[in-house]
Amino acid sequence: VGGFGVGKTTMVGSVSEIRPLTTEETMTQAGVGVDDNAGVETKTATTVAMDFGRISLSEELILYLFGTPGQERFWFLWNGLFEGALGAVVLIDTRRLEVSFDVIGRLEERGVPFVVAVNTFPDAPHHPVEALRRAL
Repeated sequence: VGGFGVGKTTMVGSVSEIRPLTTEETMTQAGVGVDDNAGVETKTATTVAMDFGRISLSEELILYLFGTPGQERFWFLWNGLFEGALGAVVLIDTRRLEVSFDVIGRLEERGVPFVVAVNTFPDAPHHPVEALRRAL
């Protein structure tokens, strides 16, 4: 999970052992004024349902990966994923840390354990790990 444009679809595709199922569609005028694309103004596609991938850690332990839409208007899709989840990966973009605060809050409210993965884009500022921990 994570905010809009932090790289969730790319992460699922990068780590999945199977060809991921993606649900990216071209962004339309419908999102203008509704979705906050600050910091990712050049983004032209967005996840509209769930991306899906898989990682087999052993024969007995398989992780199913779900990439969620980051826009707030799609957050209702997250509720079903949180039920029974062993945990979540919160992907953050250091250029826009504030988009991760509500995501982390939702996980904490539901008692879902999570880890944070930092996506560092070429133009992103570098923050020491301790500074990120304090901020989040």
